[in-house]
Amino acid sequence: MNASLSFRGASVTAVIVVLLTGVLAVGSLLPASSPVQVSPFIMTLAGKYLAYAMLALAVDLVWGFAGILTLGHAAFFALGGYAMGMYLVREIGARGVYGNADLPDFMVFLSWKSLPWYWWGSDHFPVALLLMLVVPAGLAGLFGWLAFRSRVSGVYLSIITQALTYALMLAFFQNGFGFGGNNGLTDFKDILGFDLHSPYTRAGMLFISGLILAGALLAARYVVGGRFGSLLIAVRDAESRTRFLGYRPEQVKLLVWVFSAVIAAIGGALYVIQVGIINPGEFAPANSIEAVIWVAVGGRGTLSGAVIGAILVNLGKTLFTAWLPEMWLYGLGALFMATTLFLPQGLMGLMRHLPEKRPSEVTPEVTNPEGGEA
Repeated sequence: MNASLSFRGASVTAVIVVLLTGVLAVGSLLPASSPVQVSPFIMTLAGKYLAYAMLALAVDLVWGFAGILTLGHAAFFALGGYAMGMYLVREIGARGVYGNADLPDFMVFLSWKSLPWYWWGSDHFPVALLLMLVVPAGLAGLFGWLAFRSRVSGVYLSIITQALTYALMLAFFQNGFGFGGNNGLTDFKDILGFDLHSPYTRAGMLFISGLILAGALLAARYVVGGRFGSLLIAVRDAESRTRFLGYRPEQVKLLVWVFSAVIAAIGGALYVIQVGIINPGEFAPANSIEAVIWVAVGGRGTLSGAVIGAILVNLGKTLFTAWLPEMWLYGLGALFMATTLFLPQGLMGLMRHLPEKRPSEVTPEVTNPEGGEA
């Protein structure tokens, strides 16, 4: 990187996100005859983009600041989605197709007699929130402890993260696994007693999603803006020297890895509430690879760039797949190559022409890479 990129704009981006979601939420409540009324379709798309922005933010934390190229963060996103989906399915109760108040429809169809133990308590919202946070964090902690303790890094780490999400995808495809198999979980009706199809609920959820994304962005900015952030960048750019100075790089990586997994899981939960479905396809390695592209397009190591990249690329995907659906993957590949060749610092890299910020407001840059002469 030829110039340090400021990420002071994270707070500005957070404010813009809240304002835009507020405008969309209000617009969705206007009469259908109003020329500025926001349709339910647009609301669903906006909610999906915000959820994907959470995933991109999580990837940027580990890739942009810790140098860990993850190709498996979709696993944490999907686990958070399934945790919320379990609660939403249990909320259906006797209103399901088979009228069984104790078992979800897919379990009745598969002749299950009782809920598996890992579904216990999932009909309570606090339990669902706990599952949403603890399960992805626990898996990330175990995986990270094994990988970083063994000093697995580079392309090898990327491959095993991809293997992790692929293995989970295959497991969740199995009907006997207890999560709806290929169809996943869907047909949600309400959350905490509020009708999910009500325009007021949709408006409220979109605004809440905006607040949560803004909060996650500010939390990430707080983490990387202090001493821990400097340590992260030191581990990214000169891990051996950092270890020589008495630090434990594997512990630093583990902390940010788990933190990013929790952010991705929250994004998955928000996705399920607003899109209305979660299935094993969300574990697909291609989703994790797309998230890396979002971050690259927006600007790696900038936080705001990850959010902007996720929203813009997915907006482009929506438009492109409507016009030329069979060409989307070629377009995405061309976008990634163009970014690599002409915008290696992403869209946020265009800020390099602006006046320099104070040292405390920029991502530190290694001027003497490891192995170079002092």
